[in-house]
Amino acid sequence: MTAGRRELTKSQNRQAILVAARQVFADLGFGAATVRDIIRATPLASGTFYNYFKSKEEVYQAIRDEVALTIVPRLQEERANAATAEEFLAASFGAFFEFVVAQQGEVRSDRPEASRLRLDTPEVVAGFGALRADLESAIARGLFPNIDPHFLSAAMAGVAFEISEQMLRRGCGAAPARDFATALFLGGIKALAPPG
Repeated sequence: MTAGRRELTKSQNRQAILVAARQVFADLGFGAATVRDIIRATPLASGTFYNYFKSKEEVYQAIRDEVALTIVPRLQEERANAATAEEFLAASFGAFFEFVVAQQGEVRSDRPEASRLRLDTPEVVAGFGALRADLESAIARGLFPNIDPHFLSAAMAGVAFEISEQMLRRGCGAAPARDFATALFLGGIKALAPPG
């Protein structure tokens, strides 16, 4: 088998596991699902699973990482179209919270620790980098005062993740969460602006 064909097979096997796991997690819930359930939902041999993942938790994280990548282009587009700081914040938080609500039903998890996003995966870190770059651009365009984009992106990401968890726990929609986060940051940014 050539190297190119081998890589294609590996990619297809990994994708088959992820597709099967999505369905199994949606049907059974994360807590009830087992690696054996995932393997049975694929056409692969049982040992093949362990060439790609060590546990169902690793599969779940891989699914979450893939999902995290899909929102980045939409967030970047929304932020690029913003004409004011308020539009930038509302677009960022709104798109993210709507995405969280839409993804809620994809993987049913009866264990809160399983649904918590890991903030240290390469995919999520890339999303933070995109936010920071968009903030730097917005500062250069005059939408924000000259404040630290590293701190601001970290604060926005932290607030977005924590509020999204509260949204899901409380069954609250995206709009109230967006409005709260936007108002919180608009008030705080004014206090951070350098004098004069």
